[in-house]
Amino acid sequence: MRLNLDEITDLATLPHDEIIDVRSPAEFAEDHLPGAVNLPVLDDAERARVGTIYVQEEPFRARKIGAALVARNAARHIEGPLADRPGGWRPLVYCWRGGQRSGSFATILAQIGWRVSVLEGGYAAWRRLVVRALYQRALPFRVVLIDGDTCSGKTALLDGLAAAGYQVIDLEALANHRGSLLGPRAGGQPAQKRFETALAMQLAALSPDRPLILEAESSRIGDLRLPPALWAAMKAAPRLRLSAPLAERARHAVARYPDLLADAAALDARLGGLVPFHGHDRVEAWKAMAAAGAFEPLAAELMAAHYDPRYARQRERFGALAEERLTLDRLDAEGLAMALPRAVAALARLAAAEAVPPGQSASGVS
Repeated sequence: MRLNLDEITDLATLPHDEIIDVRSPAEFAEDHLPGAVNLPVLDDAERARVGTIYVQEEPFRARKIGAALVARNAARHIEGPLADRPGGWRPLVYCWRGGQRSGSFATILAQIGWRVSVLEGGYAAWRRLVVRALYQRALPFRVVLIDGDTCSGKTALLDGLAAAGYQVIDLEALANHRGSLLGPRAGGQPAQKRFETALAMQLAALSPDRPLILEAESSRIGDLRLPPALWAAMKAAPRLRLSAPLAERARHAVARYPDLLADAAALDARLGGLVPFHGHDRVEAWKAMAAAGAFEPLAAELMAAHYDPRYARQRERFGALAEERLTLDRLDAEGLAMALPRAVAALARLAAAEAVPPGQSASGVS
């Protein structure tokens, strides 16, 4: 049986127990359907070999070799990862375009007796839905931003809002990146397509009738680009701007990201990247502070000398935007919890003002 996807949200309604991606590991790593497991019928080297034979020698020979490899790999999967699947198991199988790789594997599974389905159009059909959602449709949300200087509690406040039931997307978490000061998390950033799939899935799960709260970002998070429609909405969005004492922000940075400080070589390399902006002597002084374990003074200097001025220039480019300000004297868990009601009230005012037609106040009075 072949199944079609017309919207991203249709994936949750398709009759299946497990999604199986039979493409090569490299294809799977770049992007895949959410929740899919990778059981390749051709690994990366085998796929390259069959493709080369098809183009340079003879299509028939390539198909014959490919069929033998698919059968061999299918047997390995059936005897291994699929050995404990019950008789009523319903796998949904896909490859690049829903063609020979997924069709061959599905035929073998169906002969066993499993109720297998193939995704019509394969991964390419899914990718079209993601592109349509992010690049070809208007963003249906009223966006409100959490803004502020580096380590002013933006991400922690965003987490608190999400826990309280507000519509939040943590873009830095999706991008596996901690912002300019701290850089990528362990494991590196996902591919652009993988990031876009995760973003499209989260957007599809939200209600356009409620505000979407995001952390203020640039158009790129590390190496990843934000879709133009989302970036345009963020540039025009009202924002809640957080401020906190520099010393408290430095303490918050050290407390929140101990893994970064524990990797001396990585921290040294990141500091080295600041030489073009601040000169060799100053960066060497910062490296000496890191080597001595003076992390809070180091964080404070980096914020004051480098990151705060950069963010100030970025805000100037956006011009005059609707803004509320919230001062946080403490950035520990208790301090942030105490600030949450004030943040909620400020965000509600911003969202209400954004929803009102031009010429009319939030109370309905012109």
